[in-house]
Amino acid sequence: MSKPTTPAENPQLKDIVAHAKEYGFVFQSSEIYDGLAAVYDYGPNGVELKNNLKRLWWEAMTQLHGNVVGIDAAIFMEPRTWEASGHVAGFNDPLIDNLDSKKRYRADVLIEEKAAEYEKAGDPARGAALTAELGRLLTANDLAGVKQLIIDEKITDPLSGSSKWTDVRQFNLMFSTQGSAVDSDAPPVYLRPETAQGIFVNFLNVQKSARMKIPFGIAQIGKAFRNEIVARQFIFRMREFEQMEMQFFVRPGTEGEWYETWKAARRRFHEALGLPAEKLRFHDHDKLAHYAKAAVDIEFEFPFGFKEIEGIHSRSDFDLTQHQNLSRKKQQYFDNDIDESTGKPYGNYVPYVVETSVGADRLFLATICQAFQEETITEGEGEAQTTKQRTFLKLHPAVAPIKAAIFPLVRKDGMPEKAQQIFDDLRFDFRLVIEDKDAIGKRYTRQDLIGTPFCIVVDGQTLEDDTVTVRHRDTREQTRMPISALRAYISEAVSFRRVFEKL
Repeated sequence: MSKPTTPAENPQLKDIVAHAKEYGFVFQSSEIYDGLAAVYDYGPNGVELKNNLKRLWWEAMTQLHGNVVGIDAAIFMEPRTWEASGHVAGFNDPLIDNLDSKKRYRADVLIEEKAAEYEKAGDPARGAALTAELGRLLTANDLAGVKQLIIDEKITDPLSGSSKWTDVRQFNLMFSTQGSAVDSDAPPVYLRPETAQGIFVNFLNVQKSARMKIPFGIAQIGKAFRNEIVARQFIFRMREFEQMEMQFFVRPGTEGEWYETWKAARRRFHEALGLPAEKLRFHDHDKLAHYAKAAVDIEFEFPFGFKEIEGIHSRSDFDLTQHQNLSRKKQQYFDNDIDESTGKPYGNYVPYVVETSVGADRLFLATICQAFQEETITEGEGEAQTTKQRTFLKLHPAVAPIKAAIFPLVRKDGMPEKAQQIFDDLRFDFRLVIEDKDAIGKRYTRQDLIGTPFCIVVDGQTLEDDTVTVRHRDTREQTRMPISALRAYISEAVSFRRVFEKL
């Protein structure tokens, strides 16, 4: 697992991957040692963008909803947690090897990609039929049938073109480690494959300590780990990733209504963040997880096609009931609201759950892909007029890594000192940088490439009347304004409120 996987064959994604590295968004982990496959590090601009996305999600969940609170559960959990959840016995992917190329693949991914080919070729019905058949076979755990489907569809190795396949077999995705430093016979402890179970085992702790009344939600952001068979497409599928999940506990019988409510709410979130409606779609699951009554993915159109960025699941009472049975600790809620059909309180019950789960890394990738813009612009006038290619990141100002860059026009005449004064005044409110090297055009270009929405230029006139020129990233238009107006002007544009108003 030493050599990193190729990020993508798609030319646009290759450009985005190269851009992400060059401008400090994402690096291959341990790159000086040739990298670790499917593991990535976030650079100076990447960590700012990712943290902004996480904070936006967190506040949208816990600040805008009076009935959602948060926790931060440990990565290591008592091993029986994963027995109760079904991960020890059933957290598998169907694995298949090609005998000629010696490469390993997920059998279901090979078939799904074939279905996507039919859809792109104008035959969506055939693609849908193939996906449905795959779901039927996986539900029945018919691995021989999955292999036969690969043969029937004439699916070949993407690298070698070979059609010589091994049998399909199941592969457990959990990483395990020694559970005790002194007891070699101690059971293995797993790196959690999802963050949801940390919420479920703390259901009553949170409900009682926060005095929550059903319906209510518990939100969490945290790392999860999966030993992916096929980890590719840059940070879309990794072995170490971050989830932003909310488990919403409801009265049995109301889960369908809440499922539809959260399904609509989560799509609005992505649109408010700047992902276009035409690049988002719902995809209902053909194969439901063992715990699910209903499940849908919100998919975004990446350069490599529509792929999941968030899942919404109606999980029934499976998780809490499983933990109740194995731990022998009641996971029930006493509901003293009156049931109109009986005239009596609802009483004790195990709540049902509606889950929303978005991958922080996938949302980051969708945001970067959407923001990456290339356009031809015209500069100058008359015979001096020229055209050139411009690349910039059209990030929503609320999540941009740097909110404003301050440029003294020249490095003399008191302009650097004035720029420093503006920086010192605004740095308590915004993430800023000062740049005084190179021509002003090159400085604009550098900030465009990392998505900075505003560039503030200090010039000779600034020293006379305390006004500056503010240059706008998207339009390249310039506005003259007093220094005293900068805080309110930038605050208006970068506030999370601009996103929340659309929810």
